[in-house]
Amino acid sequence: MRERLIESRLTPNAISLSGLALNLAAAALVLEQLFFLAGITFIIGSIMDTLDGTYSRMSGKGTPFGAFLDSTLDRIEEGVVLAAVAARFAAEGRSGAVAAVVIAVLASLMVSYTRARAEALGVECKVGLASRPLRVVIIAIGLLFARGASLAHFSALEPAIYVLAGLAVLTVGQRIAHVRRQLLREAASPGA
Repeated sequence: MRERLIESRLTPNAISLSGLALNLAAAALVLEQLFFLAGITFIIGSIMDTLDGTYSRMSGKGTPFGAFLDSTLDRIEEGVVLAAVAARFAAEGRSGAVAAVVIAVLASLMVSYTRARAEALGVECKVGLASRPLRVVIIAIGLLFARGASLAHFSALEPAIYVLAGLAVLTVGQRIAHVRRQLLREAASPGA
């Protein structure tokens, strides 16, 4: 089975684009207040995001553009689902929650940016709590347990957003501190 999959015409980019399509669908479901379906669709779309890299390495079909596309689509997918959540909060007049979504989106983008910028400086930067997998879990829990999702009589969506925003901001701070320490260490080393 694995060999057939590798020999197929399936490309990592096709998997990445499937993940994008599923996350766009999840955002549409959020707007329709179909939170449970949105959560399931978001989870499947996010799994596709993990599979594209694995499939790329396993099949040898990866390209530098594919790696770039994958990273770019990951940011878009997370952002579009969170934008839909913000729109729902705005429609309900929950301005504090909308502000938390904006902070969560910005901080999540900065988590990725700080890693990319650090690596461009030659510093490995995978530190911090709010890695992409954890952010996906937090969003998924919020969607699956949103009011009206029929899994509970409470809503976990707004608390999930506050947790996401807080952890993402904390992670940006952790990464900034980590890179500063690493660069100071390199500057102080005798061979620098």
